Amino acid sequence: MHLDHVTFAAGPDGLAAATARLEEQLGAQFVDGGVHPRFGTRNMILPLTNRQYLEVVEVLEHPAAEKAAFGQAVRERTDAGGGWLGWCISVDDIAEVERRIGRHAVPGNRRRPDGFNLEWVQIGTSSMRADPQLPYVTKWLIEDSEHPSQIGPAELELTALDIAGSPQRLADWLGETAVDTLEQIDVNWIAPNALPGILSATFATPHGPVRV
Repeated sequence: MHLDHVTFAAGPDGLAAATARLEEQLGAQFVDGGVHPRFGTRNMILPLTNRQYLEVVEVLEHPAAEKAAFGQAVRERTDAGGGWLGWCISVDDIAEVERRIGRHAVPGNRRRPDGFNLEWVQIGTSSMRADPQLPYVTKWLIEDSEHPSQIGPAELELTALDIAGSPQRLADWLGETAVDTLEQIDVNWIAPNALPGILSATFATPHGPVRV
């Protein structure tokens, strides 16, 4: 298991505005990621070190957004003002995760502006929507060189996460290996007063640490 990416939902003013604010904070430029036709969303991507990336996503007026758990989760977070939506773990064997969670993974894809079609299978977005401290899980069906972290130079590193929730809840749901996935990152687990989930992320930048 590997922490693959973290997801930030645009607010009511849209994807461009949310991305511009993050670019100003982080001193780095995002790349247009394209549309998720199965989920009714689209994103902007910022490559990070350690084969990770930051995704900013918005929901589209698209029938898929009304049916897919991911599209529904993005819409709900946007309607609440935007902000951190969740985090994603990548795995080599999705069958093991399917057995543990008791559901089948669903296909996903995103066609980049250059025409390349990224493909993967994922599981756990419904659980993330209900309990945002939990990650969803992806198995990429692409070459390593096409991973979103490889679409441009990576000058920023994700170094810390503040998560409202419990590592035991994560371990009970996805196994102890999910907690181990976060060992390279300084994770501060905070007892939630309300909705659990990511409260902030800290990035090492050429200009010093930035907390978002």
